[in-house]
Amino acid sequence: MRRKLEYAAAWPFLKIMGILPRNLSRAVAICIAQLVYLLHFRLRQVGMRNLEMAFPEKSETERKRILRGVFTSLGRQLSELCQFPRYTPVNVDEVVVYDALENYEKAYARGKGVLFLTAHFGAWELSAFAHSLHGHPVNIVMRPMDNVYLDRLLQQYRTMHGNKVVPKDDFVRGLLAAMRAGETVGILMDTNMTPPQGVFVDFFGIPACTASGLARIALRTDAAVVPGFTIWDEAIGKYRLRFDPAVELIRTGDLEADIVANTQKFTKVIEGYVRKYPEQWLWVHRRWKTRPEGEKPLY
Repeated sequence: MRRKLEYAAAWPFLKIMGILPRNLSRAVAICIAQLVYLLHFRLRQVGMRNLEMAFPEKSETERKRILRGVFTSLGRQLSELCQFPRYTPVNVDEVVVYDALENYEKAYARGKGVLFLTAHFGAWELSAFAHSLHGHPVNIVMRPMDNVYLDRLLQQYRTMHGNKVVPKDDFVRGLLAAMRAGETVGILMDTNMTPPQGVFVDFFGIPACTASGLARIALRTDAAVVPGFTIWDEAIGKYRLRFDPAVELIRTGDLEADIVANTQKFTKVIEGYVRKYPEQWLWVHRRWKTRPEGEKPLY
């Protein structure tokens, strides 16, 4: 019953936040996110445990500062999500600007498809949305939300400018079709997985079970793997949608070894961004939940 009430309240909340002026909407969303930080002990516990493992050299005060920053980042993104219906190709640059778009364009011009390597970092919801507003639609791999009404609303927002949703339970077929058509697919590959869908690679020096599908598809189709992250830049008061050059794939002829090696390479890219902007990654997810056989749980 409690969850149903929360869902019932969420839909009008998103609508109301969407009609507020952007700065007011952002301030309200950040306040709400900070309230969640104060009240949700379990999320704080997971976040502090992750930060302790990833940054053993940092003090507890530094880790708390990072974790509070995570909730500020989440609140900021929530505000932008609510504002999606108001954004157009003309005004979206007030919120997010391109950084090194030429790296994406060069990869796309190859005609073999682009695998958009990203993570739950910065404003990940804004990445594909802003890109589609500029005429670059993206296929988004996603798991449906538990609540059908919220799921329907979010899908409507995400796809209003040409993006398409690839169901996570049938993503291989969807990815292969998109690569054959020379399209772009966005993949968030920083969540905990379980074998056989995941393989163990190092993330902050700790074995983490990581989705191997991106590496499998890239090796099979020769699609370009382009890192893309939407980073909050305090200096300009906007997000930067940053594209790095396509990752050079490792090919030794041993397919399974190459899958692991490339998954490690992709994970290293994500780790680099998280190390540089730790307040913008989703530390409250139990990233190291799955352990190699024989290892003790970390949570």
